Amino acid sequence: MRYLLFLFFLTGLALNAQNVHPFASEVEEIQKRMDSIWVPSEETIVFTGSSSIRMWNDLQERFLDIQIANTGFGGSQAKDLELYQDELILNYNPKKVFIYEGDNDINAKQRPKAILGTFERILDNLHQKNPDLEIVLISAKPSISRWHLRGKYKRFNKKLNKLAAERTKVSYTDVWNIMLNKRKLKKELFIEDGLHMNKKGYDLWYSVLKDSVNTK
Repeated sequence: MRYLLFLFFLTGLALNAQNVHPFASEVEEIQKRMDSIWVPSEETIVFTGSSSIRMWNDLQERFLDIQIANTGFGGSQAKDLELYQDELILNYNPKKVFIYEGDNDINAKQRPKAILGTFERILDNLHQKNPDLEIVLISAKPSISRWHLRGKYKRFNKKLNKLAAERTKVSYTDVWNIMLNKRKLKKELFIEDGLHMNKKGYDLWYSVLKDSVNTK
């Protein structure tokens, strides 16, 4: 009898482990980090999404006039942000949020239509809970390691732009074209892995995002 109970106990532990979302611990760490620096009484802008946001280490230093909450989590897809949008966005009561997702989704062979469906649910939920929230959708970026998927990324960006145009308080920022030179990728913008950006890459992002951040 005790042996059977022990087996049931182990089975329960295994099932619980299987039900834990792969980003649960990272999201918890982000919350702990933000809780130590975030000032609730100050106006906040959230930047969230996959590693291109997470690795923007000097984001707050570039925008000294407003509190920035960087809740990016590396490797994430839109479906992961949908699951954690309360923890990573709404908990900080932002006036504006910049979202970068879709890059890993396309690489994981997700269809643009399915990704856009997830984005639609994210937008619906965010505006249901905070109708005044301004949302900026950042296009997928080109990269050396994923250049072979450029056709799919361009189609995705076109659909993402259209989605933003159809929504109130939602805008779209294109970072794709500024990272090209006559249709060729500016390879000097990337670190050794060919996927993530160096300071030159983030300088370009800053140049196209700064006006949206500073708009009252």
